[in-house]
Amino acid sequence: WLMPDNMHHQWLLLAACFWVIFMFMVASKFITLTFKDPDGYGAKQEPLVLTAVTKVEEVHVPEEKRWPEEFQPTGKAFSGNLIRQPLVHMERLELLRNVCRDTALRNLSHTAVSKFVLDRIFVCDKHKILFCQTPKVGNTQWKKVLIVLNGAFSSIEEIPENIVHDHEKNGLPRLSSFSDSEIKKRLNLYFKFFIVRDPFERLISAFKDKFVHNPRFEPWYRHEIAPGIIRKYRKNRTETKGLQFEDFVRYLGDPNHRWLDVQFGDHIIHWVTYVELCAPCEITYSVIGHHETLEDDAPYILKAAGIDRLVSYPTIPPGITVYNKTKVERYFSGISKRDIRRLYARFEGDFKLFGYREPDFLLN
Repeated sequence: WLMPDNMHHQWLLLAACFWVIFMFMVASKFITLTFKDPDGYGAKQEPLVLTAVTKVEEVHVPEEKRWPEEFQPTGKAFSGNLIRQPLVHMERLELLRNVCRDTALRNLSHTAVSKFVLDRIFVCDKHKILFCQTPKVGNTQWKKVLIVLNGAFSSIEEIPENIVHDHEKNGLPRLSSFSDSEIKKRLNLYFKFFIVRDPFERLISAFKDKFVHNPRFEPWYRHEIAPGIIRKYRKNRTETKGLQFEDFVRYLGDPNHRWLDVQFGDHIIHWVTYVELCAPCEITYSVIGHHETLEDDAPYILKAAGIDRLVSYPTIPPGITVYNKTKVERYFSGISKRDIRRLYARFEGDFKLFGYREPDFLLN
């Protein structure tokens, strides 16, 4: 007669266990729903797009590093709060804003958004991108990226080299080709970027490319511009060699260089300051890439612009973006401190806006 009674107790114990388990499951579900993001619960969840930056880890930006709304970079990848720029890119923009406010540097950091500036900015309407061209900083590759995005060619490899800079055939409209209202709309809404490098190293690159190697399709650098600089700025009149870097530095550092620039026309864009080319204090750029960190910056820019799955930046040869301090010091070794200081005075805005140090050979 004890058997039925024992079985009754066992069933009661089993039922109690099931009841405890059931209550635990209900409680767990309640806790999960309570602590879920209230803004996300019940709404369609958008996929989180992570910023893919080589060797730069995703960082949590402290509150004081976040931008007020009016200074937020524009572009598809920055909608909402899903994306946090790596700290290095935010610091570049913050430095730019601070230097732009420095009244002592106003003449070196500000310029009008003129037709000259608008001519430097290329447009990709399909993906809402503006790219400001800064010569001698790897711009050819970025133009190839935009040419593919605009649909003129299906891949970067298919683009003939002679087409890249032929703006009647490459399918890249300039911002200056639009009406004033259309220009304003694009400047306000599109993702905007440009690339910089150490200003003095850029000048060396321009000198070597235009006056030493001198491409066959640009003979005017050697046969028109070089003689003009030599006549005005060469100290040793008996010297018969072609344009020397010392002549070039003296020309660029001359506060009255503009009278000669007018004779040269638009060809001088290869050594015009970043300020004059892109008006960084007047246009709110989304990203400023650095040539020295292009291996990291290129994938970041593609991701930030929302085009990383559509096109890749061409392979960067090893070591080509590394700042060559020895080369810079060698080129400036035979030039007087006075001429170097005058050159620095002209490009000081570029150095300070983008965080480049004053060269050591000017401090010694």
